[in-house]
Amino acid sequence: MKRTFLFYLLAALVITCVNTTDVKAQQFVYEPINPAFGENPMNYSWLMNSADKQNQHRAETQDRFQRDPLADFESSLQRQVLSQLTRDIVRRQIGDEGLADESRFEFGEFTIDLLPGAAGVTVVIQNILTGDETSITIPNF
Repeated sequence: MKRTFLFYLLAALVITCVNTTDVKAQQFVYEPINPAFGENPMNYSWLMNSADKQNQHRAETQDRFQRDPLADFESSLQRQVLSQLTRDIVRRQIGDEGLADESRFEFGEFTIDLLPGAAGVTVVIQNILTGDETSITIPNF
């Protein structure tokens, strides 16, 4: 019984070897997809879209309906005051009045100094919280 089993096993092995002599293969060539590695730059948008879809760590975005109305009111008021102040300074400089005295305005987180000089009016805007400072000179006309 062992001999017949070994005979059949050996016969199956020989038949398998004879049938597999017609094996074909091809050479594997790596082609990058990423444009950073020299491939087509048109793949960039596809790769970014794919990465964005797989990203599970998204930054929480603030919905426009979840904004703070008081903060919106404060920023709107600051923009209006700055706009009005700008119009007044330009009107004084272009008009016949001129700006004779130094002025200081403080509101919110900003301090605005108006400094008249020979070259014109220098407007110094300072952010009280961060200490950032910007100066603008409006020439005399």
